[in-house]
Amino acid sequence: MAAEHERTMALPALTAMVIGSMVGAGVFSLPGNFGQATGVVGAVIAWAIAGAGMLMLAFVFQILAVRRPDLNAGVYAYAKAGFGEWPGFLSAFGYWASACVGNVTYWVLIKSTLGQLFPGLGEGDTLLAVVISAVGVWAFAWLILRGVQQAAAINKIVTWAKLVPILVFVVVVLVSLDAGVFSGNLWGGPGSPGLVAQVRDTMLVTVFVFLGIEGASVYSRYSRRRRDVGRATVLGFLSVLALFASVTLLSYGILPRGELADLRQPSMGGVLSAAAGSWGSAFISVGLIISVLGAYLAWTLMAAEVLFVAAADRDMPTFLSRQNAAEAPVAAIVLSSALTTVVLLTTLFSDDAFTFTLKLCSSLSLVPYLLAAAYSLKLAVTRETYRDDPAPRTRHLLIAGLAVLYTAFLIWAAGLDFLLLSCIIYAPGTILFALTRREQGRRVFSAPEAALFLLILAGAAVGVVLLATRALTI
Repeated sequence: MAAEHERTMALPALTAMVIGSMVGAGVFSLPGNFGQATGVVGAVIAWAIAGAGMLMLAFVFQILAVRRPDLNAGVYAYAKAGFGEWPGFLSAFGYWASACVGNVTYWVLIKSTLGQLFPGLGEGDTLLAVVISAVGVWAFAWLILRGVQQAAAINKIVTWAKLVPILVFVVVVLVSLDAGVFSGNLWGGPGSPGLVAQVRDTMLVTVFVFLGIEGASVYSRYSRRRRDVGRATVLGFLSVLALFASVTLLSYGILPRGELADLRQPSMGGVLSAAAGSWGSAFISVGLIISVLGAYLAWTLMAAEVLFVAAADRDMPTFLSRQNAAEAPVAAIVLSSALTTVVLLTTLFSDDAFTFTLKLCSSLSLVPYLLAAAYSLKLAVTRETYRDDPAPRTRHLLIAGLAVLYTAFLIWAAGLDFLLLSCIIYAPGTILFALTRREQGRRVFSAPEAALFLLILAGAAVGVVLLATRALTI
């Protein structure tokens, strides 16, 4: 068995995990996604809201890592500790499902990128693209099954390697920025909706690119020092926020908003080509593939970790706690890869596979984030963990309250369609909860839990009917 210090992560590794989790497919699609939604002013407001809101969430995870150092796999554990087993299960399942759906966006974007050279891959949603992606899913599962620590070390290397093309993009576009084009994009151009609508349309995009902010918290049981969890979260977030805002805003100085909106994904490639020549698209394509594969590895690790810890705590079926000789959670990794493969198949029927999976991934993440923020607020309100250290309570109360408001705002911004689609995924996931309770010889639901389940089931039923009648499309 490896020595204890070889099985733990120091601050640089945890920070790399946070950055690696967030810098994935999203950053390479930002110019096009923001071009479809808003102009410069709307983008500045959107990043200000998202930056402030996500910073509050980053502080929440930092606070909880210190206040409840006994809780591992943060997002799931905080929901359970604060609100009970059923909400805890929903948080764990939603976080896991969000990660699996997010992983599909990575494969769609890779195949869309390669589709410029191989037309059979289309926009990443053809049968050939799905088959190749499925092979990739299981190849990564094999890699992770060889050992979590080995995979995390690979992720650290890939994290720094993939930042190079993004930084090159920022420098080249900054030098090439056209002030006239930038000023013409200030308010979004003719025919743009109102500013509030523009900002709202960007919210799920900003959530998607910031997914992974809790990366260090999820891997808290591997941290060398507990205080490094919070530090890594904040350091990683601030670095990524500056990078994302730069990529978005500088792109408005290269192409008119309408042309940004029409760019093929990855839209960063189109912007760099317009600024510096045809080599730009190829350069960004290579960077994207490296970045996305690294992010895919990080997200698969985190998804499996949540299932494994939940099963070890007897909040998921016990088979999910099985490990192989390399101490990798084999059943959790296999189940994660299986769900990713199933979602890949749905892209064959989607009108816009990348946008659909991006927004569904973001929507599924909102419940886990809301419950974590609400638990931090509950600790401050009830003074739990503050009796021997009351000094920071007021500040923590403000941070948690703002984080709750922000995540509630995101649920509103996501809209009813994606709330119903989320219910369609949550409802069958309840089977795992039922299996867990049956293993323990307990009733599946208490009365309040049954009421919440019926509400989710009703939302799923409405969603299925709307999908069947094409009133709701994917």
